[in-house]
Amino acid sequence: MSVPRETKMYKPYKNILNMNEEELKKTLRIVPNFPHKGIMFFDITTMIKNPDAVEEVTNRLYEMYKDKGITKVVALESRGFLFAPILANKLHVGFVPIRKEGKLPAETIKASYTKEYGTDTLEMHKDAINENDVVLLHDDLLATGGSMTAAINLVKQMHPKKIMLNFIIELTNLNGRKVFDEDIEVDSILFCEE
Repeated sequence: MSVPRETKMYKPYKNILNMNEEELKKTLRIVPNFPHKGIMFFDITTMIKNPDAVEEVTNRLYEMYKDKGITKVVALESRGFLFAPILANKLHVGFVPIRKEGKLPAETIKASYTKEYGTDTLEMHKDAINENDVVLLHDDLLATGGSMTAAINLVKQMHPKKIMLNFIIELTNLNGRKVFDEDIEVDSILFCEE
């Protein structure tokens, strides 16, 4: 004999934007001096525990890119992985992870960069992208642009047709978008100051 369970019905995708920028900003947590002294960390874990905020960000991303011919959504480890696969699914395109060194099992290409508080190396599978791809590179935050510049350098090794960039949050006072080539389209959902 089976016991019925109460289940919450999945709310279908709405092609409507319901939260404004200020409401979305209120779902963020700002943590001072993390991971190092002097850094203001914009934490999206409070955003992703709010289903309305997740739906809003997902809807906005979809509306921004549904007609851009994207063939691959590429994201940086690890917070970039939160929304990028959802967007790739909605766009019905492939998702490609860019990971920290030593985390991918097959042959990779690498790029190192200096970040706000140290250095790091990123890797991507060598066969992840080809010359016919239109790539959307996604991450949660644009600060100085160091990690995204390394990601762009990885993707450019594959010679895709086009590269676009997207961030959930852009720290405007750090001028990170100025480090990217002018032919690369850069979009963000929220604009904040550190």
